[in-house]
Amino acid sequence: MAAPFVPPKSTHAKPHVPEWVPPPTTKLVTDWAHVTEVDLSKLDSEDPEVVKELIATTKKAIKEDGFIYLTNYGISLQDLHRQFSLAQYLHRNISEEDKERLIVDIKSGKFAGWKGRHGFVDKNAKNNFDGIEQFNFYREEFANMDARVPEIIKPFMDEIVAFCEYLTQSVNRRLLTLLSRVLELPDDYLWDHVQGHGGPVNDGYFRHALFHPLESDVKERMAGIRMMGHTDYGTTTMLFSVPVTALQICPKRDGNWKYVKYNPGALVINLGEALEIVSAGQFKATLHKVAQPPADQENTERLSIVLFNAAKSDLQLKPFDNSPLIQREGYNLTTFGVFTEFHKAIQAGMAVPNCKDWREHQIARKGQSEPQKKNGTPKIINGVKFWEDTYMGVKVLLPA
Repeated sequence: MAAPFVPPKSTHAKPHVPEWVPPPTTKLVTDWAHVTEVDLSKLDSEDPEVVKELIATTKKAIKEDGFIYLTNYGISLQDLHRQFSLAQYLHRNISEEDKERLIVDIKSGKFAGWKGRHGFVDKNAKNNFDGIEQFNFYREEFANMDARVPEIIKPFMDEIVAFCEYLTQSVNRRLLTLLSRVLELPDDYLWDHVQGHGGPVNDGYFRHALFHPLESDVKERMAGIRMMGHTDYGTTTMLFSVPVTALQICPKRDGNWKYVKYNPGALVINLGEALEIVSAGQFKATLHKVAQPPADQENTERLSIVLFNAAKSDLQLKPFDNSPLIQREGYNLTTFGVFTEFHKAIQAGMAVPNCKDWREHQIARKGQSEPQKKNGTPKIINGVKFWEDTYMGVKVLLPA
């Protein structure tokens, strides 16, 4: 049985942190996305039938959607709300000096540091306001807190470190055990061969994000989208379910986007491109976006905390052909999956990239821009509008 999360005992006096109060949920949405709930505690069951059913449920969910609610993973609602209180405290109190000193530079291939309410590309450009503030903690932020962390949050870094370490070393390790079993591989296979290691967030990063309500002219310009449709490039993304409805998924890639319902305390897990590729498409990288909230929440701030787990930097992105599941069922070359396009590019002679090159290439090219300006003219496929982009010779199609 996995041990539950235990917050560290403070060895020094800390400033008072106002409690985060979850805002009211929407009453306007009734047609929610289907998201399968996976009870991680069942992995420790002594009943083999319970474990067998858990594996089957997980296999079905991640092959069809790549998206699950993870419950009973070891962190109490009280301890989770404390982390939201710290994120709120950071956003309300970070100094202007630290905002300038720690500003993000995505040309580095990382989101590390502070992002203001402007897009990633140019904070001074007109029409580049997106209303999203972020602070992203990478391994380097934890290793050099004096220089790379906002002054206001330094007294609480022991709590943030402990929280991140539990997510990476306990929750994600157990989740990867479950996914290894889906592939019919040894329990630690994905942990040992795919997951990056080192520091509280390994090769990934931890994000505090605050979505501010938009003025009417900006809402019109953003066409109802806060963050455009995309898939993540790592292993697993751990997004804590929040009351303000904005996260949407499009499992069938048919242009039919649906909101994800608030599930208090649940981790919303989406799988990244690295897992889709090494699983030969048996796992699906989750297509998701952040949309404008419903009318009864559009003037409410949306606070979010996320941990992005990354694959080993030197991992060559190619299928694990030793998986009995892949040997039996073959490559899943679906119409719009990233593995399908990746496989085509490899077959055409593209060199197999490693994970570091793949993710940093994507980050360096990213920037929030209005949907109508994204990648020129959209393609229409079977009546659905798609934006097309190319990363390292791999075409990526994302429904608008």
